[in-house]
Amino acid sequence: MTTQSEAAREKLISDFKAVITDTEELLRATANQTGERIASARARVEERLASAKEELADVGEEVAARGKAAARTTDAYIRNHPWQSVGAAAALGLLVGLLTRRH
Repeated sequence: MTTQSEAAREKLISDFKAVITDTEELLRATANQTGERIASARARVEERLASAKEELADVGEEVAARGKAAARTTDAYIRNHPWQSVGAAAALGLLVGLLTRRH
């Protein structure tokens, strides 16, 4: 379940980056347009875009921190329980081998 959540989060981040890129392109393409309504809309979009970039950076930092914490925890467990880790890896390898052999 955690990997699905992480995959969904990574997809959301990727989609969010694409929206930011598209919005920046749109702002550049309409840079020569004039008028009070367009100027007002551009200002709102630029403000929201800046906010979105900040939020994306925060989420990216949080994901990186969680990944590092998980890696440290895993490393500590393996160092403290080396034979259990080898046994679990062997059992997992055997299970994967049996499952792939059947298909």
